[in-house]
Amino acid sequence: MRRTDPMRHPFGVPRVDKPRAEGRFYLPDGRRLGFAEFGDPSGDPVLWFHGTPGGRRQFPLLGRRAAERLGLRVVVLGRPGSGLSDPHPYESVADWATDVAHVADALGAERLGVVGLSGGGPYALACAAVPSVADRVTAVAVLGGVVPSVGPDAQATGAIELARTFAPLLSGLRRPLAAALSALVTPVIPFAHYACQAYAATTPEGDRRVLRDPEMEGMFIDDVVLVAKGGFQAVIDDARLFGRDWGFRLADVSAPVRWWHGDADNIVPLRDAQAAVDLLPNAELILRAQESHLGGFATADEVLAFIKSQF
Repeated sequence: MRRTDPMRHPFGVPRVDKPRAEGRFYLPDGRRLGFAEFGDPSGDPVLWFHGTPGGRRQFPLLGRRAAERLGLRVVVLGRPGSGLSDPHPYESVADWATDVAHVADALGAERLGVVGLSGGGPYALACAAVPSVADRVTAVAVLGGVVPSVGPDAQATGAIELARTFAPLLSGLRRPLAAALSALVTPVIPFAHYACQAYAATTPEGDRRVLRDPEMEGMFIDDVVLVAKGGFQAVIDDARLFGRDWGFRLADVSAPVRWWHGDADNIVPLRDAQAAVDLLPNAELILRAQESHLGGFATADEVLAFIKSQF
């Protein structure tokens, strides 16, 4: 009897081109971080950190075209437990920067830009705050980024504040919770087109526009299929770390930061983002009118132009 592979490309989902290159970076302790590369292989290096959930292909086609036009080498780095990246329980967000320093060495990058989307925002800021890599970071871009929920910089309300409440549960049951999430999501993947459209109907108008764009749907689901192959540990670990002290202060961020945020963001309210930006030494908030949480994807070309200007 022929069995259907639930990880095949789902019916009805637009196909998108594969990255220029994909693979793994090997870290000194033997762990591996998966990546996908876009743009000009000889261009200035930019590390793009995906949202939660997400993985190495969560990079919009608008950004892919802009990377080629601007001559940027954009490397989307999958966090531990996402796709090709080995699971690893960081103690804090700051630990990510140590791994990124090794990635920068592997790329031969003396200078680099970093971009963090939503759940990737804290990881981008860490790279400009932790000494092991901060002196290489020329600029940071944050798109609808998560804000701190613990410690002196705590600003989070709403959904992100819940991470602090459930931090002990997320830490104690991180593996069973990831397995449960995988068991829930994997059977839905063959019907991802319909699931995506059904979910879009429940979101604010700004997110609905993003999810109903065929290019964006194709990119999202292509990425989720690959994330599902490796389990969903990164999703649980992101939530676990968002409920802890990040391991650095926003005042430690040394590079210039530009933060794009929608005024209708229902995940990270604008007031939380503004409060976090006010604590950064050299930051500018770019308001996205009538945009909600996923609106940052539509700014990928503008974001990369900013990063390019800082090299």
